[in-house]
Amino acid sequence: MRNMKKRLKKESLVLGKLFKKIASRLGASVFLEPEWEIAGQITFKSGKKSYFRYNALDLNPVGASDIAKDKDYANLFMRRLGYPVVPGSKTFFSKEWAKAIGASRRLIDDAYAYAKRLGFPVVVKPNSGSQGSGVAVVYNRREFYRAMRAVFKRDRVALVQKFVRGRDYRLVVLDNEVLSAYERIPLSVVGDGKTSIMRLLQIKQRQFIAAKRGTRIKTDDPRLVEKLKRQGLTLHSVPLRGEQVLLLDNANLSSGGDAIDATANVNSAFRKLAVKLTADMNLRFCGVDLIVDGSISESPAPGKHWILEINAAPGLDHYAKTGEAQKKLVEELYLKVLRNLDH
Repeated sequence: MRNMKKRLKKESLVLGKLFKKIASRLGASVFLEPEWEIAGQITFKSGKKSYFRYNALDLNPVGASDIAKDKDYANLFMRRLGYPVVPGSKTFFSKEWAKAIGASRRLIDDAYAYAKRLGFPVVVKPNSGSQGSGVAVVYNRREFYRAMRAVFKRDRVALVQKFVRGRDYRLVVLDNEVLSAYERIPLSVVGDGKTSIMRLLQIKQRQFIAAKRGTRIKTDDPRLVEKLKRQGLTLHSVPLRGEQVLLLDNANLSSGGDAIDATANVNSAFRKLAVKLTADMNLRFCGVDLIVDGSISESPAPGKHWILEINAAPGLDHYAKTGEAQKKLVEELYLKVLRNLDH
């Protein structure tokens, strides 16, 4: 836990400092725990107090938040409510946890047999956690076992899912309003005809550091190496001028992805979907992650969009650090959140 706190301090979490900056606009004050700056107390003009830790706020009920953290349970309830979740999702367990709960037929070999029935590629991910950590799209037996073992180093439960193709969007909902929406593009580089992918990644990492963005690009990440291999490339390859090379399958900003604002372009039906889903899951503040086979500006087509995940504590740190416009948008978003915390 101490190492985790050190890492978060180094990455300079946005939320606490942002609340200190904007709270005075509402006549509120913020006490930020001084050692790690990851927890705080907000005191409103009325005297009401509210608390936050990391990106978790007092807006959402505890039970609903815990369900959202558990991807399998969240999928279960969303599917029961009729939402289009990613199909074929099933949990499998580490050897120790399977023994503890008496699930001897849900081990890694059983997971591989299930993946073969689904048909490769499949997605392997930790059942808990966020920011795309441990998420991998795998295409064969070797990649599958490596990804599963990586998951079990951080989580005792792994999800195996069918792989669905499309564009990755996050919609941030507060009560009855979609506050922001952005498309998430996986980690990528654009060639200049003379620089290697490794060098382009080093340049990109320096840009992240200059922007105080906590992302650390791991050039030894097996997922990155495999993604390049499937494109007939290596880290030493030199892309053509203007050629974009995708380096990961997951599009999380914490993994080095980029964000393209789409707030003004979201089709009203997708807005209604995100707002209704948030309410149905008994949440007020929620990040709704969608995969859309098409564009979010178009009406949702059956079988062409899926709820990837929901997040009851949608951190916007990485998004705020992608540019000045995004930083301003996040400030306005959290000002609305503060107003709602005071109600």
